[in-house]
Amino acid sequence: MKLVFITQEVDPNHGALGQTVDLVRALAARVDELAVVARDVNWNDIPENASVRTFDADTKLARGVRFERALAAALPGADGVLTHMVPEFTVLAAPLTRARRLPLGLWYTHWHASRVLRVAALLADPILSVDRSSFPIASPKVRPIGHAIDVDRFTAPPPDEHDGPLRLLALGRTARWKGLVTLLDALALATAGGVEASLEIRGPSLTPDERAHRVELQERIAGDPLLRDRVALRDPVSRAEIPALLSACDVVVSPSEPRAGSTLDKAVFEAAACARPIISTNASFGSLLDDLPLQLLAPPRDPAAFAAVLAEVAGADRSVRAATGVELRRRVVEHHSLDHWAELVIAAMREVRSRRGKAGSARAAG
Repeated sequence: MKLVFITQEVDPNHGALGQTVDLVRALAARVDELAVVARDVNWNDIPENASVRTFDADTKLARGVRFERALAAALPGADGVLTHMVPEFTVLAAPLTRARRLPLGLWYTHWHASRVLRVAALLADPILSVDRSSFPIASPKVRPIGHAIDVDRFTAPPPDEHDGPLRLLALGRTARWKGLVTLLDALALATAGGVEASLEIRGPSLTPDERAHRVELQERIAGDPLLRDRVALRDPVSRAEIPALLSACDVVVSPSEPRAGSTLDKAVFEAAACARPIISTNASFGSLLDDLPLQLLAPPRDPAAFAAVLAEVAGADRSVRAATGVELRRRVVEHHSLDHWAELVIAAMREVRSRRGKAGSARAAG
């Protein structure tokens, strides 16, 4: 089987897209040939059975032209095409894939239902996402296949025993919808109520608004006596360093805003793979966070409610937090591992191709 995989960047050190290299490795391990089409590639460990074509250019028009040329060159012998997270790629790929009767898959997990996404949803054959709730448009084409977490890399020993405050970690960009203001308000309330906790915030600021919000967060921390000695807003780390960062914390906090409800952040699954409890405000994480020894879900934009859950987790026995983490890792390994994801991607593409072939045979026989 030959699969064409279209994505933005293939760079293990990219702040937001570093995981793409894991997807490439996992897909390449399951096909005879993988043709990667990407805007840019900065990776020296390409699998032997993978080829790479890039289409970066200075203008949008030039990128579109180079995209079509790169894809056309990658298609001979292909059995299917999978686009990754960018619905424009699906729209651009559709004419070439339809002309060759090739399955065109779309992997997408985000809250934003743009006009382009709606067009892409009509053009895609299978639509693959973490969960039905993580694709923002209702469609019978949606197939929930879980996240793609490298559970061999994202593993950690139990938190070390220590007498200091509960060590909290927030991972991700300083986007406003990440709910970091709610988190700071909640920590201040919990601290005033007697909870002993420290917080480390790690993540990139990739847009002008994210950089502006980072400054606002820094000012909020510096101006609050309940926070200034308990909260550290630090630079992001490379993807390779995240497991060690998770190992050094007790609990991960993820207070995303309501509009992010359809975004099942992979950082939460990575933390769960490392057997760390996660306090979240995203109800879509119910299948991961429900029915645990600790209550870990809080309503969004409610600092008091988040503080109450934080107080419960902080007050729990260390063994209860450990048991919660063990169960979380089991759930990720079973439903959200990289191997599980790649197997279901390949199965979905083969199923579409088989169905299309049977339909063609039936028409010919008729």
